[in-house]
Formats: sequence, C-alpha cells, structure tokens
Amino acid sequence: MTRQNFDLQIALVKEKLLNLATMVNKLQEQAVRALSEHDEELAKELVASDQQINQAQREIEETCLLLIASQQPVARDLRLIFSTSTIAWELERMADHAKGIAVLAQRLADQPLLKPLIDVPRMAQIGRELLMGQIDAFMRGDVEAARALAARDNEVDQLNDQVFRELLVFMMTDPRTITRATYLLWVAHNLERFADRTTNIGERVVFMMTNSVVELNE
Repeated sequence: MTRQNFDLQIALVKEKLLNLATMVNKLQEQAVRALSEHDEELAKELVASDQQINQAQREIEETCLLLIASQQPVARDLRLIFSTSTIAWELERMADHAKGIAVLAQRLADQPLLKPLIDVPRMAQIGRELLMGQIDAFMRGDVEAARALAARDNEVDQLNDQVFRELLVFMMTDPRTITRATYLLWVAHNLERFADRTTNIGERVVFMMTNSVVELNE
C-alpha cells in the first residue's frame, strides 16, 4: 500500500468513526425522547437498532487491524490507528448506555413520571455536546479542546447527584414510587456513564497527539 493510499484509508476510517458517533448521538437523543414522551414503539425500535452500531464498530476495528498489518505504520500513524479503534469501542459502549435508557423507557411507558424531566434531558444534552465536541477534537488533533471538554463532565456529575437526591426524597416519602424512581435513577446513571466515556475519548486524543497517557478530569 502506497503512502497516498494509506492516507486515503485513514481518511475513510475517520469518516466511518464520525458516522458512528453521529449514530450514537442520535440514539441517545431519541432514547431520552422516548422516555419523556412515553413512546414505547420508538423505544423498541431503538433497542433493535443497536445491532447496526455494533456492526459499524466492528468494521472500523477490522479496518484498523488491516492498516496495521499492511502498512507497518510509523509511531504517530500507529497511535492514530490505535486511538481510532479505541474510540470506536468507546462509542459502542456509549450506544449500550443509550440502549439501556430505551429499555427503561419501555418499562416506564405506561406509567406517569414522578416529576417533570428537567435534569435528565439536560444531562443528555451535555453528554451529546461532549461527544460531538470530542470527536471534533479528534478529527482536528486538538489537545486543548479535548482537555477543556473533559472538564465539563463535572456538570453531568452534579446533575446526576441532584437527580439522586430528588428521587431519594420521593422513595422515602412514598414507598409506592420506589420502582419508578429506581428506573429513573438508572436512566441518570446511564447518562452519567455516557458522559464519562467522552472523557475517555479525550484521553485518546491526547495520547494520539502527544504520546502521553493521561487521566483527564481527575
């Protein structure tokens, strides 16, 4: 494989990664919408769509392995390929968190919500902003952007704590709310983990550009 062909393959696999991130972003957004709108049919469709994301992740991983085997890339190229594969894996796990929300949306579809959803959609929105921001940082090789975005994960952690406190009050006040409150706690947990994984993506950006293994937002 010539260098020109190698660069073309790198561009193509990065495009695939962007497409995968967009799919995951949409899955998370629609899962939260299915929850807030009690849309059981949408939730079912989203659970089924996870297979498409799994396939996209596997294709990226296979392409990265092929590039390593065929090109014997130099250190910087190797870090880029390794980071691409790792980020694709993170995206697949983020899709699992979004699918988890869709499953919970199915369970809550025929039950009234305990309270208006304010913090949960906000957590979801920040998570999506962090995801696409980190993917953009990866595409541009922007270490400073990756670090700045990772710092925003604290916003999601704070909202998660607030949701926990509010739902705990519901459960202590009226034990009949325990099941519904527990489902919402798991929704918030999935969103918190979704955001956490965007920090992992940021760490891959730093590694790719600097050859340094760091833990962001510690």
